[in-house]
Amino acid sequence: MLRFAWWKTMLVLGLVGLGALFALPTALSPAMRAQLPDFLPSVPINLGLDLQGGSHLSLEVDLEAARKERLELLADDARTRLRDKPLIVLADRSISGNVVRLRLKDPADSAAALTRLRALRNPVGNALGATGAFDSDVTSPSPGVIEIRVTEAGIEDAQRRTMSESIEVIRRRIDQLGTRETSVQRQGETRIIVQVPGESDPARIRTLIETTAKMTFNMVDESVSLADAQNGVVPFGAKLLPTDSPGEPFLVVRARPAVTGEELVDAQGGFSQTGEANVTFRFNGKGARAFGNVSSQNVGKRFAIVLDERIISAPVINEPILGGSGQISGNFTTETANDLAVLLRAGSLPAPLKVVESRTVGAELGADSVRAGFISALIALGLVAGFILLVYGVLGLFANLGLIANIALLIGLMAGFGATLTLPGIAGIILTMGMAVDANVLVYERVREEIRNGRSPVMALEAGYSRTFLTIFDANITTLLAAAIMFYLGSGPVKGFAVTLSLGIFTSVLTSFWFVRLLTATWIHTARPKKLAL
Repeated sequence: MLRFAWWKTMLVLGLVGLGALFALPTALSPAMRAQLPDFLPSVPINLGLDLQGGSHLSLEVDLEAARKERLELLADDARTRLRDKPLIVLADRSISGNVVRLRLKDPADSAAALTRLRALRNPVGNALGATGAFDSDVTSPSPGVIEIRVTEAGIEDAQRRTMSESIEVIRRRIDQLGTRETSVQRQGETRIIVQVPGESDPARIRTLIETTAKMTFNMVDESVSLADAQNGVVPFGAKLLPTDSPGEPFLVVRARPAVTGEELVDAQGGFSQTGEANVTFRFNGKGARAFGNVSSQNVGKRFAIVLDERIISAPVINEPILGGSGQISGNFTTETANDLAVLLRAGSLPAPLKVVESRTVGAELGADSVRAGFISALIALGLVAGFILLVYGVLGLFANLGLIANIALLIGLMAGFGATLTLPGIAGIILTMGMAVDANVLVYERVREEIRNGRSPVMALEAGYSRTFLTIFDANITTLLAAAIMFYLGSGPVKGFAVTLSLGIFTSVLTSFWFVRLLTATWIHTARPKKLAL
């Protein structure tokens, strides 16, 4: 156990040295980090919201609005399905609660309508797989009347997907601004907690999050005058929407989009040839074909670019647009054009959001937290190192060197992996110190017993390391399992503690059982002591 092959020696020293290199930027000021050579790591460890300040928002997801929109889409899909050949004429439709009610012109078409509409049902499942349930039931309570009722399983599945999609869209939006280590987590049934460390403009984050950013491309309906539409005369399948144009405050558009923003694959803020800020966009293959077909069939007509139920532009189609790309012009500034591009790239929210709580954590509070955590860590390090040195002498010195290497390696790993350090994370580092020393204490106490039994220093150290390995291994595996459970089930602060603790287990085993043993073996073979002062 006290003999190291040359490659093992190089491996242990290389890992410890690499960890120290990655930890170095965290200990330097920004000016000193800028002077580091390019081949050295220069990224410090990320600080969480509680350490560097930032924005904290609590958002309420409007699941009721998502439910109503889903019923409207279900009614529209049913109407489209009934138009397939042979045509089934729909006389009326209505929505009440979770039921879409369709009245057919000819009651004799009820059986055929049931067959077609039941094809709209989708199976729903859970985390364990398919449940055999469907998201809707299609029945005919009377001849000529069809009811599509959303089931409880369908409601729960839609709410689950709405929440998960909202979290993912919010995360993508903020990440594209370059903000690092954003925390986006679900809280309860309808709320999402967003924490953005280091963000200096929380109002911009709030606007970016609250915007639904649902973009559609709808043909303008010119069959009715604007005056009639404002008086309530809107054709079936059309709707009246506000615009961003002062000279044309409203327009009537077809309710069913020709192309949706879901087919967008890229959007970028830019400038037109006249120097005005605009947004360029590009569709995927499916969207490009649909956009090309619509523009080819409607040359000379207007189409509206609709964002969150508001028309931001309504140009005339002068020629077919077959390339799958285009641009949006309007009263944009450079910042608003870039923000709109971010929204379009990240996708639309499946439901509106409302900010119910908005707090800003000041940088002063973060600095106080860093200072308090740093002081507590130093005190813990000093007490542990002093105790070990006093009790175990020169072996305690090696244990303290291993402790310093352990902390450097842990911080280097967190910086290298881009992990975030929070106050609970600092608590995990302090706990790691105790765990690292605990392994050395087990070894040294075993060595002390072997010396009492009359063994030489070399034999006692050999026995100490070999006979405590399984004990140390079992203890660390148990702690690692507990940390994994905390990370899987815990919230943000608990996860931060679990990440630090998990990394600390690996660094503790490396430094306590290999690095300290390497130092001890080197000392034993060099100094050849006759006895150990334990």
